[in-house]
Amino acid sequence: MLIKDYRTLFVKSLLPFYDEMEAESFFYIVLDEWSGLRRVDLALHPERSFTDAEVEKWNGVLKLLQQQIPIQYILGKTTFYGLSFGVDDNVLIPRPETEELVEWIISENKSRGLNIIDIGTGSGCIAITLAKMLDGATVTGLDVSENALVVAGNNAKANDVIVDFVLDNVLEIDDLAKKFDIIVSNPPYVRNLEKTEIRANVLEYEPHLALFVSDNDPLVFYRKIASLALKNLASGGKLYFEINQYLGKETIEMLYGIGFNDVVLRKDIYGNDRMIRATQ
Repeated sequence: MLIKDYRTLFVKSLLPFYDEMEAESFFYIVLDEWSGLRRVDLALHPERSFTDAEVEKWNGVLKLLQQQIPIQYILGKTTFYGLSFGVDDNVLIPRPETEELVEWIISENKSRGLNIIDIGTGSGCIAITLAKMLDGATVTGLDVSENALVVAGNNAKANDVIVDFVLDNVLEIDDLAKKFDIIVSNPPYVRNLEKTEIRANVLEYEPHLALFVSDNDPLVFYRKIASLALKNLASGGKLYFEINQYLGKETIEMLYGIGFNDVVLRKDIYGNDRMIRATQ
C-alpha cells in the first residue's frame, strides 16, 4: 500500500477524536520513529509503500490512538529540550511550557557546580536536563512515586547523567537535609473544577497523582515547597515553579506572605501565567 494512501486513511480514521492537523502530526511522528522518514521524504518519493506487515503494525497504533491513548505512551518515548525520554503511564508527558521553565533556569544560572533539587521529578525531565546543561551541577530528583523514579532512573542512564533520585513525600518532610542553589518544582496544580478543560487523552491516561489538587487548597504543594525553600536555599539561591495559569496572583501573594522578597512571574508562549522565580 502506498504510504501516501495510508496517510489519508490514517488521518481520516482519527478525525472523530482529533483535528486534522494533530492527526497528521501523529502520522509523521510514527513515520519518523519507525521508518526514519520525514514529510519532505514522502513528498519527494510518493511511490514509497508499506508492506502488509507494516500496515498491520500501523493499524495497531491507529486503534490505540482511537482510544485516545497518548502517542508518547504508545511509542514509549518523547523529546524534551532536545533530549530523549522514556515515558509510561506512571509519569506525566513533558510539556513545552516546562521546557520554557528549564530554559529560564539555564539562562539565569551559569555558575559551575550548582546544587539543584527538582521536587516532583516524575520522568526526570527537569532534573536530567539541568544536569546535562549546567556544568558540574549536582542534581537531586524527589518523587512520591516509586514507579516514576524507575522511569526517571532509566532516563538518567540513557542521557548519560548522574541524578540522585529520592523516594519521599514532600508534604511529609520538614527539611531537605542540605542547602540548594536552585529548588525547582512542577507540582500537581490542576484543580478538580478544571477537569472539564482537560482532554480525554490526558484525563484518562496520565497519572492523576501528578496532575490534580483539591479545590479547597490548590496551593498546598507550593506553600510546602516554598516553606522548605526558606530553610534550604543557599545564600542567593532561587526557587522556580511552574504554576496554574489561573492562580498566578494567589501564588505570588503566598510567596510574599511567607517571606520571599523578590517574586517574578512569567507567561508562557501561549500568553498564560506559567512560571515563577522567587528569591529571599
